[in-house]
Amino acid sequence: MIASRVLAGLLVLLAVLGGPSCSAVGGTATGTDDVQAVEVAPGVYMLPGVAGEVDNATRGRNGNAGFIVGTTGVLAIETGTSYRHGRALLAAIERVTQKPVRRVLITHTRQEFLFGAVAYRERGIPIAMHRKTAQLMASRCETCLKTLRRVLGEEEMAGTTMFKPDLEFDDAAELDIIGRPVRILYFGHSSGPGDIAVLDTQTRTLFAGGLLDWKRIPDIQDSDFAEWRRALVSLRGMAIDNIVPGHGPRADRTAIDATERYLNQLEARVLELLKKGAALSEVPDATTLPEFANWDQYETVHRRNASVLFVRKERQQMFD
Repeated sequence: MIASRVLAGLLVLLAVLGGPSCSAVGGTATGTDDVQAVEVAPGVYMLPGVAGEVDNATRGRNGNAGFIVGTTGVLAIETGTSYRHGRALLAAIERVTQKPVRRVLITHTRQEFLFGAVAYRERGIPIAMHRKTAQLMASRCETCLKTLRRVLGEEEMAGTTMFKPDLEFDDAAELDIIGRPVRILYFGHSSGPGDIAVLDTQTRTLFAGGLLDWKRIPDIQDSDFAEWRRALVSLRGMAIDNIVPGHGPRADRTAIDATERYLNQLEARVLELLKKGAALSEVPDATTLPEFANWDQYETVHRRNASVLFVRKERQQMFD
């Protein structure tokens, strides 16, 4: 009985999700290639993404990128949604500094952070990511790229291809490649299996990647809730003043608490629905979280999160 219910729920969930990290709304991409760098701390810059769906208006450029300028070079973080977007990000860096980009770090497996990589590679800039991020990308991102081509069109996605990183790593690390100390933070499988954050220790600025969004619903698709919470506890104990979240406007330490509250409230509501015997089809409408109702993607990512977590918890009950 329970097993058949879980199976039925999984089938419904697959229909709802489609491609969880490749969601998009049809249209023809439009807009300028100009990206404006925002200095969030001395020598540390955010390249802001835009709110909304992956569609013709946003061109899929929903994720934040950024860079850190040291005495001898630049460390870039994230590569953008497409080859064209990657070139625009590089142009924005060049308007700030002529120092060479020594490396680009990709923090996690989401299309808006990945597919500009070829623009960096053609400049001879090494592309680095966690080994588990590279594995997850290889396992599913061909599908994401096909979806982006279909939705945004060939002109917007011209030159965009799958790739393999030049550098893979397994652990947290201290980087000394730009004449400025930078830390790669890795807390294990948290918001995703290989999700990292990047900390500029000089200005206490964190590029949070998938670990933190601000004013935008975080995507739980690849997460381990318990480890994600532990990662947030670790971040709370660090000297951090400025945060560039994966999505949304620049933030401060309050983004850590807000993300934790979202995870806690989502889980509590899903468990309540599971206890009441709710059907999966009822879950998206029933998982209302008023505190986050005004956050970007509440009507899309949040509803999907509720379904994902409901099926996950139901499956755990079946096998526990």
